[in-house]
Amino acid sequence: MPTLPKFLDPADAVAHLQTYTSPDGLSVEELMNGRLHGGLTYNDFLLLPGRIDFPASDVITESRITRNVVLKTPFMSSPMDTVTETEMAVSLALLGGIGVIHHNQPAENQAAMVRAVKRHENGFITDPVVLSPTHTVADVLDIKARLGFCGIPITDSGFLGGKLVGIVTSRDIQFESPDIPLHEIMTTDLVTAPQGVTLNEANIVLRSCKKGKLPIVDDQGRLTSLLARSDLLKNQNFPLSSKNPDSKQLCAAAAVGTRPNDRDRLRLLVEAGLDIVVLDSSQGNSIYQLEMIQWIKQTFPKLEVIAGNVVTREQAANLIAAGADGLRVGMGSGSICITQEVMAVGRPQATAVYAVAEFANKFGVPVIADGGIGNVGHVVKALALGASAVMMGGLLAGTTEAPGEYFYHDGKRVKAYRGMGSLEAMDAGKSGPSAPANGRPGSVKHAPYPKSAPHENAATTRYFSENSTVKVAQGVSGDVQDKGSVKAFVPYLYAGLQHSLQDIGVKSVEDLKKGVRDGSVRFELRTASAQVEGGVHGLHSYTKRLYT
Repeated sequence: MPTLPKFLDPADAVAHLQTYTSPDGLSVEELMNGRLHGGLTYNDFLLLPGRIDFPASDVITESRITRNVVLKTPFMSSPMDTVTETEMAVSLALLGGIGVIHHNQPAENQAAMVRAVKRHENGFITDPVVLSPTHTVADVLDIKARLGFCGIPITDSGFLGGKLVGIVTSRDIQFESPDIPLHEIMTTDLVTAPQGVTLNEANIVLRSCKKGKLPIVDDQGRLTSLLARSDLLKNQNFPLSSKNPDSKQLCAAAAVGTRPNDRDRLRLLVEAGLDIVVLDSSQGNSIYQLEMIQWIKQTFPKLEVIAGNVVTREQAANLIAAGADGLRVGMGSGSICITQEVMAVGRPQATAVYAVAEFANKFGVPVIADGGIGNVGHVVKALALGASAVMMGGLLAGTTEAPGEYFYHDGKRVKAYRGMGSLEAMDAGKSGPSAPANGRPGSVKHAPYPKSAPHENAATTRYFSENSTVKVAQGVSGDVQDKGSVKAFVPYLYAGLQHSLQDIGVKSVEDLKKGVRDGSVRFELRTASAQVEGGVHGLHSYTKRLYT
């Protein structure tokens, strides 16, 4: 009988780890050594598991996306005309993220979208829509069509500060002729609260009176603000929602370019209540953007500015010095972007995020990983490399809240999705007939994109090609499969992020970053065969359902 080898005492297993010169796996510095490994994408590495001693529900996903704005979830939608308009921006804000409204549209339209986001949910509504008794039902219907609500206070002057004389609700205008004046149908039996009431006290009154709206009046009966019952319900249904801490309104973000006309556009957006402006450029290290940042900081010192896009610390340094509050990282890594292929310029996204975040974090400037996010795992990897949030385009395109209509392509229900560097995006806003979506007359392969009034094209200014006779595409057009509503999809991303951090053994995004910095969170490179092994393989067929 062979002699058994002599084993160490199992009780000493944990202590024996100290005999190794380093923990298992790689530190982030070893992983991201470009001279050894070249540029890496999110698929090129994994995080190693840690120790679990807490439930996934305890994981905090809160993260700072600018110097002064913190989100409960690190999710942002891209300012693309097939991704983010009012519905997406509202939904993401309710779910703890933020949507960046695109600027490939007239400035007035974009400002109206920002205004709709700000009005969607409020604490005290300090600038409510107000009408007079001589306005008509048609005016209320117009407000409902534009802003999505019709509970409107009526004052003698038709303005905030006038004496409150009634209120009009959806019930009041049902079955009424559009030309009937409001004084004939408005509700005059009102429950009000006095000016100076606290938000908690006003909420108690609203709960007890069973009314939809609670007007706040001064001692002379003049309207000073408003509180809505629907907002109480939203507070219960969406506890993570992203709100301005002072006004309690949803946070609104929008993109602008860096041309002179964009300064006028930004003024309209700020008047509408904008919280964060994203300077939208494919290459952010330009004199145009530096001057724009400086002008914004002088003109609107309280407005948060996210600059970019950048992929190197040299690019980042100039924008940080100019006053940027956050940086957007990515060049050519999006699913519909061909900048790296056509321009031979860019950087693999994982390497770009790490390089910029490592530098920017020294100055307290958060980094947003923009592009290349295809699943929950990519979100986690971006955060581990130093990003404070991820910006998603293709992952949110195809949802109910994304702009555009569904159509069928090869038997699947899809929505159109295009890069802002595509020729189709560069043609948007031109007067005259629009080009078909895929460039061929009479083709129905892709549904046509929504048309808007003529306007300065954001896609051409983003790629510095507005004066070019020949437009060089840096993006493509296509379609993406129906993903359902973001109200189901984003909670899946949130739960997936919580479970991933639990596997890593950290209780928050901040703990993840701290663990990466001190070397306790470890990484592993993946070979091509390891990537195959890590996906579904060896099956004749399968169904991949991500969530229920």
